[in-house]
Amino acid sequence: MNLLLILQMSSGQPDASNSSFIFFGCILFAIALFVYIFSPSRVETSEEKSRLSFLYERKDQIYENLRDLNFEYKAGKLSDSDFNSMRDSMEQEAAAILAEIDRLEKLQNGLNPLRGSQNKGARA
Repeated sequence: MNLLLILQMSSGQPDASNSSFIFFGCILFAIALFVYIFSPSRVETSEEKSRLSFLYERKDQIYENLRDLNFEYKAGKLSDSDFNSMRDSMEQEAAAILAEIDRLEKLQNGLNPLRGSQNKGARA
């Protein structure tokens, strides 16, 4: 193997088939690189969130925050006044979200939230 390399180097003439092969390989590589870089990428789009799904996620976040708040209070990291004020604000936010979830679910089911209780005894 080493002998063959020495013979090729000592001949003085470059091998045209080797040079053209390397040149052709570089051209192919450059074209492939160009296509890879500038080709439009596939962008995955997620489905658009509805207001109801957003509210369900927000409700879960608030419940988790309330659990964390209780844990920190029991660990002694919060004073009574801080705990009560933070808990009250989170509970108010959760109540508002639950009310909106209820209203949106009634709208999806075809019930009017203002007349829902009046139509219970009515005949069709």
